[in-house]
Amino acid sequence: MEIRRFEEKDAGAVSEVIRTTIRISNTKDYPPELMDELIKTETAEHVLGRASWTHMYVVTDEDRIIGCGAIGPYWDKKEESSLFTIFVLPEYQGKGVGRLIVETLENDEFGRRARRIEIPASITGLPFYRKMGYDFKNGIDRIDEEHLYRLEKHKKDAPAG
Repeated sequence: MEIRRFEEKDAGAVSEVIRTTIRISNTKDYPPELMDELIKTETAEHVLGRASWTHMYVVTDEDRIIGCGAIGPYWDKKEESSLFTIFVLPEYQGKGVGRLIVETLENDEFGRRARRIEIPASITGLPFYRKMGYDFKNGIDRIDEEHLYRLEKHKKDAPAG
């Protein structure tokens, strides 16, 4: 397995990783109609749009893209960042791929400069992100109107902005 920066030619494969993961992994925690709507929006064009303002990475197993993730500024703030679009194909879950993605994102320029990193986490992803050191933002431990948990990690060693 290797991790590298996203390239435009990866957009279709990344879209398929996201759609497959939603279809298989997330449907156990969400209503099918909500997942169907999300799957419709996760096109290659949507991936390219996200990649245009974030640093996106892909994990490959030989030549196959098996996972993805991105980090970008939190509302244009230099001292805060957000994680986005973290997905791992179901057959690779539990094998360290997600950890590799999150650690890479946290060590990216956007991660290193941030004093705080936020992630909008799915119900499905909540246990994983909690294990990675993310806690409930403002102590709110319930999903919001977007059906997501808002998690964050404060970093004491981040440079002053």
